Amino acid sequence: MADAINLDAYLARIGWQGEKAPTYKTLASVLAAHTAHIPFENLDVLLGRAIQLDISGLQSKLVEARRGGYCFEHASLMAAALEALGFEVARHTARVVLFMSAKEAPRSHMFLTVAADGGRFVVDPGFGPFTARSPVPMDGTATPEGHRMTRDGDVWVRHGRRRGAEFNGWVSAMQDDNLVDFEMANYFTSTHPNSLFRQLIMASSVTPAGRVSVMNRDVTWTSGGAETETQLADRRELRALLAEHFGFDLPEAERLRVPAVPGWD
Repeated sequence: MADAINLDAYLARIGWQGEKAPTYKTLASVLAAHTAHIPFENLDVLLGRAIQLDISGLQSKLVEARRGGYCFEHASLMAAALEALGFEVARHTARVVLFMSAKEAPRSHMFLTVAADGGRFVVDPGFGPFTARSPVPMDGTATPEGHRMTRDGDVWVRHGRRRGAEFNGWVSAMQDDNLVDFEMANYFTSTHPNSLFRQLIMASSVTPAGRVSVMNRDVTWTSGGAETETQLADRRELRALLAEHFGFDLPEAERLRVPAVPGWD
């Protein structure tokens, strides 16, 4: 993870051409561009491929091959880019509480906090369909999408909004974690048989109309606050969806093994 990032290649990948100064405006526009162009997906985990967090490996996959990734990949790549732009970046782990309580959830999520214009903001580019596309202030102020941070005793809680209701996404002690901590969490998330990432298809991409998200066979289309749901018939439809809305063709998707999907095991 100590390799130098090719900043120009990264900025070209996300289609960003702003002023390279460590300001809030730069931070917000880079985050919006990153989330618009690099999708969330866990397909390499399901294909049994190692998830690399070194900058060379991240650039090869997310930048050059134009693939997506999950939280450790998104946050690691973006942290390197923001540091190259002159930002002060801290890396953190969190316990995702979307599907289980904080006592049951491991520290299996990675996000950043970034200083800009006298404030500090949560930058969380790899949280799938719950990703905040703008920096979330640490003072409790909500973003335009309804994401906000609150303090609950010794932990911070990241809130979001969906279908008009607020939900808790993750909790974190907000301590600065070491790079080896993310290597350990990444290894668990990508290889442990009980990891949800080993059992489910999870993918989400920003579209011109809003967002498309995949959970196994279920596809959710979001536009203007409204949601429409469809279902994939087979692996060929999954491959076609990836090519049309995620920006890459993955032939291996047609032989993907997914324990939680009947007929795809």
